[in-house]
Amino acid sequence: MLDQVSAGGPGGMAAADLDRVFQALADPGRRLMVERLSRGPASVSELGRPLAMSLAAVVQHVQVLEASGLIRSQKTGRIRTCSINAAALRSAESWIAERRALWERRLDRLGDYLGDAAGGVPSPGSGQEHHQPEENS
Repeated sequence: MLDQVSAGGPGGMAAADLDRVFQALADPGRRLMVERLSRGPASVSELGRPLAMSLAAVVQHVQVLEASGLIRSQKTGRIRTCSINAAALRSAESWIAERRALWERRLDRLGDYLGDAAGGVPSPGSGQEHHQPEENS
């Protein structure tokens, strides 16, 4: 695992917190739960309905999502209602956007460099033929 030297990520989110978010989102069932919660709050049993797993397994997935900070839950009587924590999703999105911007800048610089390096050499199919100097015998 990479060294966790960075104390903070985007929006002040610690590297370990960001790791928990990505680990939570690594599971397709949990991603489905997050997608469902993006439309509004839902009970644990409602989150588990489309999944082929026991209620106990659904509760474990909900606990992972809560530990990552992606969702919050509140128990009223016998019903636990979950809602999404958009701030945690925004932090992950921000981290990804920063990496994307970094790589786009690097690729742009590479493209500029390659364009400059090719300077006097016409590209294939440009209509300009590159002629070799004739040798005098």
